[in-house]
Amino acid sequence: MKLDQLDRNLLQLMQTDAKIGLEALASETGLSVASVQRRLKALRTSGAILSEVAIVDPKKLGVAMSFIVMVELERERQDQIDAFSRQAQSEPMVQQCYYITGDADFCLVCTAKDMDDFQELTKRLFFDNSNVRRFRTSVVMGRKKVGLGIPVQDVGLER
Repeated sequence: MKLDQLDRNLLQLMQTDAKIGLEALASETGLSVASVQRRLKALRTSGAILSEVAIVDPKKLGVAMSFIVMVELERERQDQIDAFSRQAQSEPMVQQCYYITGDADFCLVCTAKDMDDFQELTKRLFFDNSNVRRFRTSVVMGRKKVGLGIPVQDVGLER
């Protein structure tokens, strides 16, 4: 998909605050409300906008701990990789799952109420999985930057 400057502006505004109204988007971009609606529909249809979600404060929900887990599989057959990926994707405590290169096969970002909660997760995902060779966990000491924003100013330029 080719993005012009107005599309990139809309994407930047939506990444900052997805609940911004059509009128505010129109005002910020200099477009009409109808044009904003058409462009947003096209961005959603094309998959440029995958979803619009609420970001919640984990501490306010009693989920105060975060973990980075590097997972090494025993066998790296495609069916085994797909099986672990599906398992991680279906686990609510796994916030992000990346298939990576290097010493590990997967990098997971997980959350838990406490260490007992995390221990139960490790049983489900790792100890009960015969294809997990090893996993290494780092406890997050502090959340310094959390987000999934993509810089959009230099992407998809029409030439």
